[in-house]
Amino acid sequence: MYKNNKLIIGKNGDNELCILPKMANRHGIITGASGSGKTTTVKVMAESFSSAGIPVFYVDVKGDLASICKAGEQNENVDKRVVSLKLDDFNYEAFPVTFFDVFKKNGHPIRTTVESIGPRLLSIMLELSDAQEGVLAIVFQIAKDENMPLIDLGDLKSLLLYVGENKDKYLTKYGNITTQTVGAIQRNILMLEQEGGVDFFGKPELQLFDLLQFDFNGKGFINVLDAQELFKKPTLYAVFLVWMLNNLYDNLPEVGDLERPKLALFLDEAHLIFSEMSPSVTKQIVQVVKLIRSKGVGVYFISQSPSDVPDDILSQLGNKVQHVLRSYTPSDEKAIKAAANSFRTNPKFKTEEAIKELATGEALISFLDEKGEPSVVERAWILPPQSYMGTISDELRDSLIKSSRIYGKYETEHNEISATEKVDEENARREEEKKRLEEEKAEEARAKEEEKQRIAEEKAAEKEAKEAEKKRIAEEKAAEKKKKEEEKARKNSVGYKLGKKVTNAAANKVINKGLNSILKGLGKLGK
Repeated sequence: MYKNNKLIIGKNGDNELCILPKMANRHGIITGASGSGKTTTVKVMAESFSSAGIPVFYVDVKGDLASICKAGEQNENVDKRVVSLKLDDFNYEAFPVTFFDVFKKNGHPIRTTVESIGPRLLSIMLELSDAQEGVLAIVFQIAKDENMPLIDLGDLKSLLLYVGENKDKYLTKYGNITTQTVGAIQRNILMLEQEGGVDFFGKPELQLFDLLQFDFNGKGFINVLDAQELFKKPTLYAVFLVWMLNNLYDNLPEVGDLERPKLALFLDEAHLIFSEMSPSVTKQIVQVVKLIRSKGVGVYFISQSPSDVPDDILSQLGNKVQHVLRSYTPSDEKAIKAAANSFRTNPKFKTEEAIKELATGEALISFLDEKGEPSVVERAWILPPQSYMGTISDELRDSLIKSSRIYGKYETEHNEISATEKVDEENARREEEKKRLEEEKAEEARAKEEEKQRIAEEKAAEKEAKEAEKKRIAEEKAAEKKKKEEEKARKNSVGYKLGKKVTNAAANKVINKGLNSILKGLGKLGK
């Protein structure tokens, strides 16, 4: 309940145990054994924050808080509590709720982009070594320099592969990139994908403005993240929590201590956060929790024992509600003693004994006073919730989702041009260039082969011509030789010789006859 600028959480007689709005950003913790009443306490606190005009974001691991959207119903147990605590102005009412779900089943999708998380946070989430973180930082810088948006894990994988295959191209400007390191990062990304990281990374991104909303009556919206499946996937759960805390810290302005926080963040089953996560993730959460109060955000952890939360964080939690802890083992005794020692002592009772004796719905409470100091621990009864205790129907949940002020804003994932498409385009361009070069080489090879063949044919033709000429000359010589041989043979023949004699005799006869005629003529001239 919210009354007189106080968030009333419990009562002890006429004494109201209240969280002061201006101290609500000093963080808090709600602890106790299973079945001790933590869920009721959380609902009462969330209702009070909402009534005070403070939006709430609740990571609901068990699905207990969804029914805060529905007005409570009168029942005997609540009636008794109302009467015993003298809650004269108590009434049942529903509270404004927005449902979210990373896996899109029980609420609006929550997404962010790989580039929004950045290489540093992503390295922590993926538990990368220093060398691997360095390569991841190079890939992010290349994405920025070459306008390749990293929206989802597919983009990151595509660009990692591309950079690995073209590492020589980037060596001088960005530094060494080894194939082994790229492969190791790819394996860690694959693990995240298998846990559902595909659903978490994408567009449109969640806008913080949508978590800081109020209804028409001024009540802060209670944003319920259904994490029943999410918490079963430790890596993705770690990714989400680190992103959520850093997103709030990085994007909300520095405001110091306000009259009331901008947002109250409740993290259920805190032991799952710190027992399942790597030291680097835990360190990041511790760091942000220490700083985020200056951004007007109060963080409240819900777990079974204060020992579930690291001491560095526990020391930051000023508002405490401790339900019953049961002692079965020496370890339990140690946890109870540690829980008792975290409270400012009340001389009216022994804190350690009281922790073991608390009834369901009863708690030890210590909230910060106006000076920011822890109040003396009080044993008190938690107020009954004004909203419904139990589960809600799928029909009611679906109706509230579809009537939400942000319905349709995140439901459809945007497929924008990003690194995957840019890498595909570049690979296609390279493939086309490779094909062109191969075709040019093939054409050049064909031309060379044709030239070679032409030259070979010319040489063959020349050789053939030479052979033909040689053959012609040989044939001419042979013919001439044959002719000579025939002539010689003819001359050596008997007929030739006889003919030659006859011819010679005839010739001599003619010659002699001519000479005689000449002589006769000369004789006549002498006379």
